[in-house]
Amino acid sequence: MKIVILSRDSTLYSTRRLKEAGEAQGHEMRVIDHMRCYMDITSHSPKVLYQGKPLESVDAIIPRIGASNTFYGTAVVRQFEIMGVFTANTSQSISRSRDKLRSMQILARRGIGLPVTGFAHSTQDIDGLIDLVGGAPLVIKLLEGTQGIGVVLAETYQAAKSVIEAFRGLDANILVQEFIKEAQGADLRCFVIGDKVIAAMKRQGAPGEFRSNLHRGGSAEKIRLTPEERSTATRAAKAMGLRVAGVDLLRSNHGPVVMEVNSSPGLEGIEKYTSIDVAGKIIDYIEKNAGPNKDRDRIQY
Repeated sequence: MKIVILSRDSTLYSTRRLKEAGEAQGHEMRVIDHMRCYMDITSHSPKVLYQGKPLESVDAIIPRIGASNTFYGTAVVRQFEIMGVFTANTSQSISRSRDKLRSMQILARRGIGLPVTGFAHSTQDIDGLIDLVGGAPLVIKLLEGTQGIGVVLAETYQAAKSVIEAFRGLDANILVQEFIKEAQGADLRCFVIGDKVIAAMKRQGAPGEFRSNLHRGGSAEKIRLTPEERSTATRAAKAMGLRVAGVDLLRSNHGPVVMEVNSSPGLEGIEKYTSIDVAGKIIDYIEKNAGPNKDRDRIQY
C-alpha cells in the first residue's frame, strides 16, 4: 500500500514511528506537509498537489494535524476523502473533536460521563456560573487552549470570580468545570484504535501541578482499566467518529469522566510506558480497513 502521513515535521517521534512501522510491514510510506499542499477542486478530477505534482495512487492517509492548522489541515483531508482515499481519521471527526464545546455537547447527548460543565462568553451572572459547577475549587478553561495552556485551577470563590472576569475582559469563550479532587492530579490516557482500547497509561501531575501533561513534568505508568473505563473510552471515540484517538479520563466518585478526546494523540509516551507497538497497530488497522467507500462519516452534527 501507498500511505501518506500528513505531518508538518518528519522528525517528530510519532511521525517517525508511523513511517518506520509502515515500512517494516512492506508499505510505501511518505511524509507530506499538509500546509504546503494545494488542491484542484473539480467535479470529475479532484486532486491534491504537492511541490507542483499531484499525489496519485494513494491508498490511505494518516492525518497528524496540529491544533493551529485545523482548518486548512482538515480541508486537505477532506480533499483526499473526495478522491476516495481511506483516512485514519475523517476530516469531520477531527473538526468535531477539536471544538471543545461541540465535543462535550456530543458526549453529553450520548450519555457519556463528563465533569459538570458550564459555558459562557460575557455573562454578568458570574455567581450563577460558579454555583452551576458546585462552587470552588473549579477549573476554568479557554475554549481555544491546548496542551494545558489556558487552563486555570481556581481554589477559592474569589479567585474563580477574578479569573472569569479577566477572561471575560479578553472577549474569550470559557468553560467552567467542577474540579475532580479525588483524581489527585492524575488522569488516564486511553489509546483507542477502531472499537478497542489497545493501550492505557496513568499520568500523574508533578507536585503542586493539577495538570498531568507529561511535557509539564508529569510522570506515567502502565495501568489496567476497568470494564467501565474501557467502555467509556471507546464510546467517546465513537461519538466523535474517530478511528484513532487518545481519550483522557478522570476517575471520579461517580465513575469515569471524559476530559478530552484527541484526534492526533502522541505515540511517544504511550509506547514508552506500555511497551506496546502502537504505531504498528495503527498500520494493522489501516491494512484491514482501507478500501473504496470505507471513509464515509455518517455522524451528522
